[in-house]
Amino acid sequence: MTSQLTFKILEDIARDLSSDEVTFPTFLDITFQVRTALKNPNLNVEQLAKLVGAEPLMSAKIIRMANSVAMNPSGREVADVKTAIVRVGMEAVRTVSFAVAMEQLLQSKQMQAFEDISKRLWEHTAHVAALCRVLARKLAKINGDEAMFAGLVHDIGVFYLMSRAANFPELVADKAELHALLVGWHDNIGHALLSALGQPESVLLAVQEHEQDREIASIQSLSDVLYVANKIANTVASWRDDSLDGAVDTSMLADIFDAETLQSIIDESEEEVTSLKKALGG
Repeated sequence: MTSQLTFKILEDIARDLSSDEVTFPTFLDITFQVRTALKNPNLNVEQLAKLVGAEPLMSAKIIRMANSVAMNPSGREVADVKTAIVRVGMEAVRTVSFAVAMEQLLQSKQMQAFEDISKRLWEHTAHVAALCRVLARKLAKINGDEAMFAGLVHDIGVFYLMSRAANFPELVADKAELHALLVGWHDNIGHALLSALGQPESVLLAVQEHEQDREIASIQSLSDVLYVANKIANTVASWRDDSLDGAVDTSMLADIFDAETLQSIIDESEEEVTSLKKALGG
């Protein structure tokens, strides 16, 4: 019975995400608006500030991010959206829009049945996003903002699947079947959803590959950064239930880092996690 339900959910999602006109979940409305705005090559800060200013939660989070430790080493606080956007950069608005979308979803009535996993998932997401930023800056020498964004959205497939599963009480009640659905399909569903949202190819590839076990000699690409960040985060904050899934294998980390280097990366990311959660998590 439950496996038929799983198939039905996946069939519905596949039909939706492969159609010409994707029906985005309500929680992604603001993200879709921001995506559309950012695709305009002539978009200026004033226009983006007007869009953000119309959404109180977005405004508050952009200003909070601009005043966070990571973005504000000088300690000079800003209080208006336009100045905040200038400080954090227009691309950061994309990151915040996803954070707002996820927060709205997690606080919705339909997600009450997933409260425990939702908390673990947001904790894990914050760690991955922060670790991506640190790894991108220290080792890969790639754009830290794009890496943080990839970390923030890498498990959006889990959020999306839970929002769809909420309509099927039998599946919600079957923890093993639900967990199998989330673990087995979240990367491909996340890739399809982000593709429909028009995200960059580098982000799409990284999200699609973040659960694919492989050997990495050195961290170079965004895909490498996300894969390793996800592995490290699983050692300190995993959303998965080990009793249903078994512990995630993180042994490959020893092939890339010595214990001291790994611990220094975790320590450095902790400040980023705190700053990110304070800025994005309400």
